[in-house]
Amino acid sequence: MKSVLALTLFTLLSYVQGAPTLPRRQGGNPPLRGPSDLLGYSSDNQLTDQTTEEVPYTLVPGQKEDADLGLYLDFSNTENPQPIRGSKGGTDPGPQNPAIERLNSDKVAPPGTDHGQTINANWPMSLGRAKMGLENAGWSREENTVVMPGATAMAGVMMRLEAGAYRELHWHTAGEWALLLNGSARIQAVDENGQTFIDDVTEGDVWFFPSGVPHSIQALDVGVEFMLVFDDGFFSEDATFLASEIFAHNPKSVLSKNFDLPIAAFDNIPDGELFIFPGTPAPVDIEEQNVTTAAGPIPQAGAYSYHFSEQPAHQVAGGSVKIVDPLTFPVASNFAAAVVTVHPGGMREIHWHPSSDEWSFFISGQGRATLFEAPSTATTFDFHAGDVGYFPKSQSHYVENTGDDDLVFLEVLQADKFSDISLGQWLGSTSKQIVGDTLNLPDSALDQLKSEKQYVVAGSTNLTQT
Repeated sequence: MKSVLALTLFTLLSYVQGAPTLPRRQGGNPPLRGPSDLLGYSSDNQLTDQTTEEVPYTLVPGQKEDADLGLYLDFSNTENPQPIRGSKGGTDPGPQNPAIERLNSDKVAPPGTDHGQTINANWPMSLGRAKMGLENAGWSREENTVVMPGATAMAGVMMRLEAGAYRELHWHTAGEWALLLNGSARIQAVDENGQTFIDDVTEGDVWFFPSGVPHSIQALDVGVEFMLVFDDGFFSEDATFLASEIFAHNPKSVLSKNFDLPIAAFDNIPDGELFIFPGTPAPVDIEEQNVTTAAGPIPQAGAYSYHFSEQPAHQVAGGSVKIVDPLTFPVASNFAAAVVTVHPGGMREIHWHPSSDEWSFFISGQGRATLFEAPSTATTFDFHAGDVGYFPKSQSHYVENTGDDDLVFLEVLQADKFSDISLGQWLGSTSKQIVGDTLNLPDSALDQLKSEKQYVVAGSTNLTQT
């Protein structure tokens, strides 16, 4: 025991007084901190004899092509993806997370045209914490500025309700726009004039509830999943105003007076939020729940739902587009959206939105996009089903299908009309002399420029060739 104490005191004095320290190697359990003679050069320094030059890897098609060509690199079946593109980059001995790198080849080996770092324009909803409903009734995940600091104009919540489950009676300080991803639901609301609203909505339909308007959502017998978009990037689902919380945080004597009910009527109210919970299945006949007041129902022109699923898509060379905005859905006065389908090999053409940021959600398939920020910053992102994308106002981008199946995604703007500016249309509508003098394009290329907006352009499915 005395020898241990003496050794400890000697070690402490060595650090404090700068006295000679203990030898590097000692018996027993080493102390938490090493001796001072590990600082700097010593003839005892040992170098590893393990080479870092023999990293086993296989290059994928296109990986040794010129970096500025920027071909899509398919790392999905690569055991050990490497940050190599053309003559740039080098091997990575590790540590690595190959599962993530296989999904994000444009981060591992970015095109040579990338430069600097834009905002983070990609957030996989799968990385979001799931907020769990009661009794296996459902869940939600959210995206906001906590995980995407640059996405300040809009936030998103993905929500699942099992058959018969409720998103309880609630309202928000932000406007709520929704696209149903699958299943069906019954929605109800009451506005500030006492007018009521009820409707059944299904996959592909949209709804909108203005800020402060209380509403409820119940899944019908097939369950439902939907994506909510809020007009505030700082919005959080946890800041929702809930009926259960109002009752839990007002004195029962006040509730009794407010509703002209005996206090005993409130003996079994919830202690706090229900959030998502199982309920009595909705009656098949919607009229059984169609409650009206002296103010009557909300008129059709102000309806909170739009049956977008029944709107046919506008076909273009590389896919299709369909738009819903205040011109057809007036109550959502500041929400304009498009559902875009890009066939394999195709691309949502290079464009930007002059009056709004773009909030995107990738519904199916896979793709990539380069976000360009003036004067010379560009970052390429890879997107998969369930990812959120964000492209600030006036910053150009495209969305290229990098998979074998259709790519389907949602574009949402804060605008009174869906609009964009197409790079192709701009150049095709400008004097050939000006374009040629500026970009040094050959006459054969200038003759091919189109003066009409393409939205989605067709392309080869072989993404390793031009």
